[in-house]
Amino acid sequence: MPRYRPHLAARPSWRCRACGAAWPCSPARLALLGEYRENRVGLLVYLATVLHEAAGDLAGQIGQDRLYDRFVTWARAR
Repeated sequence: MPRYRPHLAARPSWRCRACGAAWPCSPARLALLGEYRENRVGLLVYLATVLHEAAGDLAGQIGQDRLYDRFVTWARAR
């Protein structure tokens, strides 16, 4: 039986350690939504924190608006 590999960010590239996609990848997003299911504000605070860290690591590589969409927009309540 295959072992589950958590979809965590590899720094400074901010690619997923498990699948290689831009983090947060789809499996990471699902895991985060589950972990923070009762605390959407906490999820958004966490994502804003990692956005700030990623902005430093990826400065000049990805625009701020694209980073915001990648890290925060997907998690806002619809």
